Amino acid sequence: MPHAEGVSDDEFRAAMARLAAGVALVTAHDPEEGPRGEDVGMTATAFLSVSLDPPLVLISLREESRMDELLSRQDHWAVCLLTDAQTKTAGRFAMKARLSDRLLFQELPHTRGTVSGAPLVDGALAAVECRTEQRVTAGDHTLVIGRVLATRLTHGESGPLLYYSGRYRSLG
Repeated sequence: MPHAEGVSDDEFRAAMARLAAGVALVTAHDPEEGPRGEDVGMTATAFLSVSLDPPLVLISLREESRMDELLSRQDHWAVCLLTDAQTKTAGRFAMKARLSDRLLFQELPHTRGTVSGAPLVDGALAAVECRTEQRVTAGDHTLVIGRVLATRLTHGESGPLLYYSGRYRSLG
């Protein structure tokens, strides 16, 4: 169904599918969930650098998603830039009817961020640990701008995982 501007959801999705995007895993630790807390994660392609001074990044979260709810009450989180060898990880965290986050993280090799406490995926190209600076409502999403407090880089042979035309892809 077309919106007032005349562009339907399907037309908009088809146009945006033509833009290749890097794939990232947004993670956070929810200390209020259970006796030891729970790690939460979601696959994202809407992630970008905003500023060098101060170092800021932006993620886009669907309103009322578990991650949006968590980051509305907690301000530390991380983003792990996935490699083309981590397609399975991206797919598992992107599934709508998925296993609990607790089970997903049990099967995922990771370490805990020293600043954010969020899980950092082993073997990711890079990880950034952030503190929320600003939240902005944009349509049915929340844009979360975070100040980068720490980074971690890896030096492997893998390239970036990309999402293009509805599929995960690699540069190779």
